[in-house]
Amino acid sequence: MRNETRGTLELTLAMVLSGTLGVFVVESGASPFEVVFFRCLFGAVALGAYSLLRGFFTGHGFTPRKLGLAALGGVFIVFNWVFLFEAYRATSISLATVVYHTQPFFLVLLGALFLRERISGAKIGWLVLAFLGLVLVSGVRPGDTASLAGLGYALAAAVLYALATFVTKRITGVRPHLIALVQVVVGMPLLLPFVEFGGVGGGGWGWLVGLGFIHTGLMYVLMYAAYAKLPTAKIAVLAFTYPAVAMGVDWAVYGHHIGLVQALGVPLIVLASLKVTLVRAAAPAPRTAAHAPEAASPAATRAA
Repeated sequence: MRNETRGTLELTLAMVLSGTLGVFVVESGASPFEVVFFRCLFGAVALGAYSLLRGFFTGHGFTPRKLGLAALGGVFIVFNWVFLFEAYRATSISLATVVYHTQPFFLVLLGALFLRERISGAKIGWLVLAFLGLVLVSGVRPGDTASLAGLGYALAAAVLYALATFVTKRITGVRPHLIALVQVVVGMPLLLPFVEFGGVGGGGWGWLVGLGFIHTGLMYVLMYAAYAKLPTAKIAVLAFTYPAVAMGVDWAVYGHHIGLVQALGVPLIVLASLKVTLVRAAAPAPRTAAHAPEAASPAATRAA
């Protein structure tokens, strides 16, 4: 099997897994803080064991500065998950996932704010198109406070994801598996005060273990393996398997589907996000190890 074909299969499977994450979160019955804590706990076990078996700890490449950046990215990542999972509860997996894919635009704004990167007229046009898509896809009436809150949670998650990407792009010479491991380890003490260990039901534990070993361990291993085999453009396109699967699973399991007006907004966000991601990836920049969660890649693939 050719390398690119193998990479395509690996990344597609990873994005399909990411699209099922919402069901694991909802079915666990735990609060978002508890879900993220146990995802960090079981994910750390999975990533730590894999890294140990592969010998990644030898010559790990961390310096105090790189470790600090990874830890800061971990703070952003874990609270990104908290807000995304809150959005699942307040609205639906479909709506939260689509809104979550506004992340590239916040990354553009961060670059302009902190690095004085110029925002071209084309990028402004894509930002406006994405905002129009966001207005359509929200489908929220002014009095619908729950959906408005869910929309806000998803946007907050997108901002935090962009911050995590912005920080971890500055880390070079370290395997992404180890960066992800640092991030989930950082999440455990941060979220521990919010966890009630007796609050998780017997059936919920299986879903939480799955989030750690499947959606954090296996999914990240597949993604990182694929990134080394695929061109950036293909990574960016395949990343949209995730929202497509998430919407399909949300409909199949919970009967949630977006309305006609909302459906008109989805391709606007997807197209604008893809264009901005490809333009950013084509810009001259060092190929850096990116982060987990939503994951590390030159194209900033948005897994959950």
